[in-house]
Amino acid sequence: MVALWVLLLFAASATLFWLGIMLLAVIALHEYFRMTGRQGDNRLLVAAVITVALLPVGAAVLQRPDLVMAGLFLGFLGTIVVALFSYRRLDDVFDFIRRSAFGVVYIGFCLAHLVLIRFLPLGVAWLFVLTAITAGSDTGAYYIGKGFGRRKLCPGISPNKTVAGALGGISSGVLAALLAGHFLLPQVSLVVIGLAALGLSVIGILGDLAESMIKRSEGIKDAGTILGGHGGVLDRIDSLLLTAPILFYLLSMGVLS
Repeated sequence: MVALWVLLLFAASATLFWLGIMLLAVIALHEYFRMTGRQGDNRLLVAAVITVALLPVGAAVLQRPDLVMAGLFLGFLGTIVVALFSYRRLDDVFDFIRRSAFGVVYIGFCLAHLVLIRFLPLGVAWLFVLTAITAGSDTGAYYIGKGFGRRKLCPGISPNKTVAGALGGISSGVLAALLAGHFLLPQVSLVVIGLAALGLSVIGILGDLAESMIKRSEGIKDAGTILGGHGGVLDRIDSLLLTAPILFYLLSMGVLS
């Protein structure tokens, strides 16, 4: 996955990157609706919702955040239309609407920001820095938490996460970002990169906990099985879902220049 992601960043065109994110979104949305579905195995219904949830990602290729917002609204509107046509087949129509609408925002809208970042002048470099933050944070949290973790971070949501692991993950995420930024973003101050990495590492932990909260509420361990013992795609990108929009808006507002 790491090799494919690096190739997609540095060797693929922006359009091919967008197609890759679209595929990623399809898989993640399928995992999400399989994980949260309570309406039985209605594949046509799931396919319809996934289609409308992809609208924000599709709009991102036009490099206009306002059209991504329009795609978000159309995705929300689409879930209502699907619910109306499927009303008689749904046990709880409002439960279906809120789960579907959350999926549009959580996966469709958030993933669209990866595409928006890719089209920015230094987008590839910043995406790699974001990847370094996520990978460094996950690695540091695992090893430091395993070796020194005693106090639980959120035992009711994720029993294996510890305070020491979170602090270790934040520290290693910042270090990974500084290393990547030194080589790929020499024109940007390392202080700026470090501060951004600090904030993004914290947001990444929130993203991880958010997905854990969904899984805990549904009584499952992993979102999918496509990656074997590592779970599903959604388990791997949960941090990116919340950090990508933050990074895009920081870049678009010139905060990280």
